[in-house]
This record gives sequence, C-alpha cells and structure tokens, in this order.
Amino acid sequence: MVVSTVVKEIGQLADYRLYGRVAGVLGMLVEVAGLEQALSIGSRCAIHAQGNRLEGHRRVICEVIGFRQRRALLLPFGSLEGVGLGCKAEVLESEPLVRPSSAWLGRVVNALGEPIDGKGPLPDGPAAYSLRASPPPAHSRKRLGGKIDLGVRAINTFLSCCRGQRMGIFAGSGVGKSVLLSMLARYAEADVNVIGLIGERGREVQEWLEDDLGPEGLARSVVVVATSDEPPLMRRQAAYLTMALSEYFRDEGQDILCLMDSVTRFAMAMREIGLSAGEPPASKGYPPSVFAELPRLLERAGPGIEDGSVTGLFTVLVEGDDHNEPIADAVRGILDGHIVLERAVAERNRYPAINLLRSVSRTMPDCNSDGENALVDRARNLLSTFENMAELIRIGAYKQGSDPAVDEAIHYNDALEAFLGQKKEEISHLAEGYSQLAALLGMDDPVAEAPAAEAAPDAAPQAAGAPEDIQVEGLAAAQTAMPEGGLAPAQTSPQGHQPAEGDFKKRRDRMAAALNLAQAKTAAPGT
Repeated sequence: MVVSTVVKEIGQLADYRLYGRVAGVLGMLVEVAGLEQALSIGSRCAIHAQGNRLEGHRRVICEVIGFRQRRALLLPFGSLEGVGLGCKAEVLESEPLVRPSSAWLGRVVNALGEPIDGKGPLPDGPAAYSLRASPPPAHSRKRLGGKIDLGVRAINTFLSCCRGQRMGIFAGSGVGKSVLLSMLARYAEADVNVIGLIGERGREVQEWLEDDLGPEGLARSVVVVATSDEPPLMRRQAAYLTMALSEYFRDEGQDILCLMDSVTRFAMAMREIGLSAGEPPASKGYPPSVFAELPRLLERAGPGIEDGSVTGLFTVLVEGDDHNEPIADAVRGILDGHIVLERAVAERNRYPAINLLRSVSRTMPDCNSDGENALVDRARNLLSTFENMAELIRIGAYKQGSDPAVDEAIHYNDALEAFLGQKKEEISHLAEGYSQLAALLGMDDPVAEAPAAEAAPDAAPQAAGAPEDIQVEGLAAAQTAMPEGGLAPAQTSPQGHQPAEGDFKKRRDRMAAALNLAQAKTAAPGT
C-alpha cells in the first residue's frame, strides 16, 4: 500500500508549472482565466496575494467549484485579503491527502490537518489517505458487531447500539447535545475516538476540550476543529478529515467511535459553496448537491472490509425545533437510528433530554436477548401510557382507579424518569442498566439469567418461557411491591391476565368525552 501510494504521488509530479490570472472577485468567489483546460472540479490553486510590507507576499489556497464562461470559479480556504485582478494563480499538482499516524492521538488539528494545540508538529504516517474517499463496497463490508457500551444508561438500555452502527443525535440549540457527546467520548467502549467539531463557536472549543472532554477523553482521541467564522471550504473539509482519520484507525484493526458535531453545519457549508457556484436553491435554500453529498459522507462510517469498525454518532441541529426540516429528514433516512433530544424534557431538568418514544435504534430488537426485549418493551409501554394521559393527569381530570394501566404508569413514572436521568460525571455500564431497570419494574434480571442459560442450554427454553409469561410475572411482582396506602395496583382478570387493551382504550375515550362535555357546559352561556 505504501509503495503504490508513493508511485501515485510521483506520477502526479509535473515537469512544469501552470499559471493563470485572477479575472474577477465577487464576495468569496474568485474567477481565474487562462487555466480552463488544466483544471477540473476539486482541483486546487494557490493565488499569490499582494501582501503588506510586514507580511510580504502570501499564498491563498483555493479549490475549483465550477466553471462559467471559460473561467474557473474558486473558493478560498482562507482570507481573500490582498487578492486582486491580475494576481497569479498557480495550479497545485497533488490531490488533497492526509498522512495520519498513531502519534496524532491526544492532538487537536484544523481542517488542513495542521496542529492548533501548541504541542509541536505532527509526524506523517507511511500511508496517504484521500480526504474524499469513497465508502467501502456494500458487498465487501462485514456485518455489524456486538453491542457497544456507550456509558449512557438511557442509550445503552433503550437504544442499544452495535459496533459499526451509525446513529444520529437530533436536537435544537441549547438542549444538551454537546454535553452528551462529551459523555460518549469519555465513557464509550472504543479503542480510539475521532471527534469533529464542525462550525462550533470558537469561545466554547477550549472549554469543551478541558471541562467536558477532559484529559482522559482527549488522551485516546483526535479532535478536528473548524469554527463558525472559518470559510465554508474549511468547515466542509473538517468533516472529510474526520472521516479520513476514522478510516485510517479502522484499517489498523481498531474499533473507532466517530463523533461529529454537527452534520447540519456541514450541510450549511455545502449550501454556501453550491449557491456560490450558481446552483439553484431547493428545500429551504439547500441546493441539490447537499443532499447528494450527505450519503457520501455518512456512508463512510460503519464496518470495514477487514477487522475494525467505525461506529458513528452524528449530531443534527434541527432548525426551530422542527425535526422534519430537510436536513434532519434526509439524515434520518440515511442513518441506522436516531436519538431525539427534546426541549420539553430538558425544561423539566432531566438530562440527557432524550425522548425515548421518538427515538429508534434499527439494530433492536435483534441485538437483544428475549429477556432484555421484554424488559425494554415493558418500560416503553409504561412510558407510552403515561404520555398518552399526561394532559388529563396534569390538569387533575384523571380519577385514580379509572384505568388500571394508567394507575400503574403513574406509579412507575417518577422512578423511570430518575432512571433515565444521568449526571455528566456519572458512568453507567451496559449490564448495570438492565439490572437496575429489572429491579425497578420487579422483573427478572436478564443479565443474571444469561450465565444460567449458557450453563444449562438444554433447560434454557423451558426456564425462559414465552415473552408473555415474563411480562405477566413482572407485573405480578410489581403489584406485590406496591407500598401500602399508595396507588391501587392494576387489577387482573380471574384468568390472571390484564384486561384487553381495547377495554382500556374505551375507558380513556369515555373519560375524554366526559371531560369535553363538562368543559362545554361550563363555557355555555347562562350556566
């Protein structure tokens, strides 16, 4: 691989240099004449800008994004100060490459792979990686690995993630996604973290590195930073560099956790580039090239052809808390699951502010055992029942004892909310989450059952029973554990099963109708 890379680079060396001249500058767009036959989309040029007496002449690296009227359209990676008509534009020979090595761990770099942490230069690795590599062929990729311990109780238990899976974290601004990312970077069970901070506020980068990520998390991470004030090409390239570094460590046979914050700012950078090139705007001003580039970027994460995997967690900043806006909708269709952070959950001071009823992991339930699925389904049903009746409960319109299922959901709701909350400094391992949830609901611990099933495989099917039996036994245990004088436990039928779901629905419908009738009488004139 090293020899082929060297041969390829030698073949790109030219015996001469080509120059053009700047023929126009409009905003961030530079037009260069005289090189239309020597350039193509993605080619790079160095414009020799006019410097001042102190700085002298400097070079501004640009990339070709289009052509118009026999002129090349370029966008810069830096400031255009000093660029004017007639400035020399030199064609650069090599394609954009990066040479990472294991010495990059614990370092912070910019979108060009240059260190910005003041710890000295970075050594080059033996192999060069293209910043815009294609994803591995679908038929050659390995399948997803086993479950990965992310250290966050709510995700481990209800949204289990496998090695090589790609998940999206969807949230509005100020809902806690950056803190959640820092917890994942510190506590996740991965060999290497590759973290891309795309379009972040410059003031917060150092705070996030020192306070949220911490020395322990940074020691096994490579952080790529492109702040919001940098040109769109830098923000786009930071995302490409993040994936290229992930691919390098994956090819070394390691399990990588790739964290990118955020895909939305990458899409915004692509929008600026596309509109500058003259593309027509489509959904919310995003040109078609944005939606073509998103799968090319996100598909690079996942299992490799050989050993090693890239587990991707990508944040999506939803505009106006609209989870169906174009970028969120497109990314949700590409990834293998989505974690929704909701402002209403954060407002009641429960962090991480995950709305489990709107979140999905597409590797579930196949990655779980029968006992784990029964436990998670039971908890989800309780949360769903409480959410459906939350409005009536809050206004005091629900009368205790009207619906046994609702009474049970009310009884467990506070305990489930406490279970889902987790402080930033707290770590929760995968097995601990299932054990705690089983104790909370009074069900059998699936983690404790697993070793017994392995020790006696012949007796395992008989001992495990059907999922329905597990649920009924858990419900009976929960009823027995209810404190005296508390809420009335759910009543079961003489056959030992819960009333039919249709009966519960009919009762709720009658309660809602009665509430509407009472409100109508109160609002009627003359009453």
